[in-house]
Amino acid sequence: MKALESEALLEEIAGYCRRVGMAESTFGRLAVNDGKLVSRLRFGGRVRGKTVERVRAFMTRQKEPDGTLRRLRAPIATEQSAAAPLPIPSSAPPAPVGGAKETEEGTDKNFRFYDNRQKYLLFVNTCSEKWVVADRVAMELANIHPHPPGLRIFDAGVGDGTVLTRVMRSMHDRFPTVPFYIVGKEISLEDVRLTLEKMPDRFFEHPSTVLVLTNMYYSEAPWLTPNSVTAATSLVWHEQSLLGDTAHEFETQITEMQSFLSQNWRAKSSKVTGNPIYEKPVVLVLYREDYKFLLDQMRPRRGAARADYDLVIASQPYRARASVEFKASKVIAPLARSLGPGGRLIGIHSHGDDPGLEVVQKVWPGENPFMTDRHQLLRAAKAELGSAGRDLNFNAYSDARSLFRYAMHTLPSEVSETIGTSTLFAAWNAAIYVAQIEDQRLSDAINANRYLEATKEVLQKHGGLWFWDESYVISRKRDSA
Repeated sequence: MKALESEALLEEIAGYCRRVGMAESTFGRLAVNDGKLVSRLRFGGRVRGKTVERVRAFMTRQKEPDGTLRRLRAPIATEQSAAAPLPIPSSAPPAPVGGAKETEEGTDKNFRFYDNRQKYLLFVNTCSEKWVVADRVAMELANIHPHPPGLRIFDAGVGDGTVLTRVMRSMHDRFPTVPFYIVGKEISLEDVRLTLEKMPDRFFEHPSTVLVLTNMYYSEAPWLTPNSVTAATSLVWHEQSLLGDTAHEFETQITEMQSFLSQNWRAKSSKVTGNPIYEKPVVLVLYREDYKFLLDQMRPRRGAARADYDLVIASQPYRARASVEFKASKVIAPLARSLGPGGRLIGIHSHGDDPGLEVVQKVWPGENPFMTDRHQLLRAAKAELGSAGRDLNFNAYSDARSLFRYAMHTLPSEVSETIGTSTLFAAWNAAIYVAQIEDQRLSDAINANRYLEATKEVLQKHGGLWFWDESYVISRKRDSA
């Protein structure tokens, strides 16, 4: 079976599984008694014609959720499902299609939780998570031993840049004379703009910095290499050397890049999932012109970029409700493969069992989106990596080290017998944002008018609102080849 035919079959299977809510491993077992069928297809494997016939016969026989039979049509080609994959640098993994924030599984395929700007911005500006996460990430710098030509960092979801810029300050404090190579992944144009607004001071304080921003998927971004021929031919690779030596000069030149970003940093809705994916892959490389010679070995080259990261930051890179297999295969495994010798991946996600979840459960009793803990995720990642994980250490740590708390910013006077409406709205937004409650379900709760009273009860009970995150680390042995 040819590569294009294999990818077409994979699209049919993936679409079928999403529509009927079936795990891909279950599909393989039921259709052809092979739970790894879809995994092999995704990693470039081939299947025989008889197997293809059995697979399509199975999908034809099965009923849709509404009880009707249907016969699959040929899939429409997209940038994600295209053509044969390009050769990938030797350090790169066999790459699955899509990314976690861009490609979600499950039946709520039209729900783009991470794309809700209002909830996100209100949460970021009223809670301390970004600060606390940056402090937790900075602790890992003590375990990093960079080697020439510099320190290599990958941020698997830059967001508004708050975590990254705070980590960069900590990096400069610990490694003031070491060149930095920093790659940040972000599909949102608004977040890329917010991130770039924070960078002029970073280029001034630490001039030997190469900053790369990209909108590629998790399976592509660490290597700055698209998986498909279609995406590769539309790749926009732009280098911007910043002139001058003041933060004001850098800010002026970065601001002038807005038209470039607006023209190229565009997203579209996936025909398969309904979630945002890039229209075309973009790589933006920034560095100071007066340090170009010094940074020559650090600057990535199109088609020849390498990963080998000393630190990978994976803070909230997937939906809490996604399956553990999805999180491990689509996000954590590719990121773990991108680690260099001695490199460390720190993963962070919401833990629950806190006042924030208590607010949610007062409105939706029994609600708990945090079903996958770090122990389950690390076991799944280890299984997914197989022999590629032999030189990796999977560190869940104790609760005392893994768990950390952040809170909503409030004054003591704000949480009293009478709590202002603005404070209640901010607390409610934080609770539903962290719990990832879909907009469809929110309408009923708001109409019932119970949500503000529930929020008030929890705030008064605990004297404020706070949340638990949990962290874990995957590290590569320093003597790895």
